[in-house]
Amino acid sequence: MFITRLISGVVLVVAAIIILHVGNAWLAAALGVLSLVGVYELLRVFQMEKHPMAVAAYLGTVFYYVLLSLGLGRWTFALLVLALISLLVIYVAGYPEYTVDQVAKTMFALFYVSVLLSFIYQTRSLEAGNWLVWLIIIGSWGSDTCAYVVGRTVGKHHFSELSPNKTWEGCIGGVVGAVLIGFIYSCFFPFREMFLFSPKIVFPAIILVSAVISQYGDLAASAIKRNYDTKDYGDLIPGHGGVLDRFDSVIFVAPFVYYLLELASYIRQ
Repeated sequence: MFITRLISGVVLVVAAIIILHVGNAWLAAALGVLSLVGVYELLRVFQMEKHPMAVAAYLGTVFYYVLLSLGLGRWTFALLVLALISLLVIYVAGYPEYTVDQVAKTMFALFYVSVLLSFIYQTRSLEAGNWLVWLIIIGSWGSDTCAYVVGRTVGKHHFSELSPNKTWEGCIGGVVGAVLIGFIYSCFFPFREMFLFSPKIVFPAIILVSAVISQYGDLAASAIKRNYDTKDYGDLIPGHGGVLDRFDSVIFVAPFVYYLLELASYIRQ
């Protein structure tokens, strides 16, 4: 199991390096596919993956990423409004068989997976985005890895009933380790004048927030699985589970990194 998980992890990292380096439409397409799979996984947990409302979520995801890839991100909110109205039309047409709970779950799946995951693309599209996008990976996967290592070696105090393997020591180690990685990464950042403060301050600060948020991204995904008595969201990634099992922390971290970078840029002005 460990070997399978390790090999899958290495493949994921290599794929991430290639896709994030290339960026542009290729990154949008990759994230679009991941989002489609993630929406399907979540709706399957809700037992709605084949429901007529699910089609609206799938189409919404496709069009959302098409708009982003064409540089029409300002229209994405209009698309989400249209998706909600479409779901309500389906709800009315299928009443009383369809319920408003199904509308809420479908809209939640579209926003939670597709919209939040899209902030990877939006961060990559920023100035120096080919450098900045890695803050998302450091704040999520970097934090997860450090937390796992520290938790396995010295972890003793249980953190949350949602995750029996999480410990306070692991969580703290994950944050500290990710911040340290962020600081080291900032030393190689070539655009020194991009922020008001040195990248050696900005990057660790962003990673600090991201690493904390990352813990709750993992727990939020676990809470949903507990509510619906599900072990994993899927089995697409050997040793890791489904897309949501592997990208649960990334989904939380990506928007925080994007907006913190935007805030840092605004302060500079």
